[in-house]
Amino acid sequence: MKKIIKKHLLLIAISALGLGYNVNAQAKYNVSSSKNNDMKLSGTSTLHNWTMDAKTFAGAAQFGLTPGNNAQLTAIKSLAFSLIVENLKSGENGLDKNAYKALKTGQYKNIVYTLTSAKVLPGKDNKYLVKTRGNLVIAGVTKVVTMDVYCIVNKDATITCNGSDKINMSDYNVKPPSFMLGAMKTGNAITLDFTLVYAK
Repeated sequence: MKKIIKKHLLLIAISALGLGYNVNAQAKYNVSSSKNNDMKLSGTSTLHNWTMDAKTFAGAAQFGLTPGNNAQLTAIKSLAFSLIVENLKSGENGLDKNAYKALKTGQYKNIVYTLTSAKVLPGKDNKYLVKTRGNLVIAGVTKVVTMDVYCIVNKDATITCNGSDKINMSDYNVKPPSFMLGAMKTGNAITLDFTLVYAK
């Protein structure tokens, strides 16, 4: 009798674990080829503001979702992206060349971000605010960054993540580049903005 009871309890436990897994199913995603993907570095200079823009980068993520057609985001287990620095373009060759030199692309070709923790706050209309913490690597230097990321679970099951972070180049041992024999000097503070579309 005791053996039968134990077997029933074991089956109940296994069923409960299975149900918990289904309610919070995890799915693996990669950065899609969406035209909405975008990443920008922007800043100031003694002459004018500047922006460098890239549309091509790689990345992967693991999202926790409730099952069904109207899936809800419950967690982000992992997220990462990598950008080839020389994919960033400003439309000004001189600015690009000096920026690549300052960012030491001869040694460090990529800007890399890796999520270390995330807290998903309840949202409406499949839009969520996620409090994140992660490691950002620029010019071979790693810094911990915290930022608010906004995620949308789209009708086609893709997930769009938007974020922005203000950083100082000097924190990454990057000397703000200058141009025109020093007549144009860039500021130390820059802003990283991104829109990433992840798909299964």
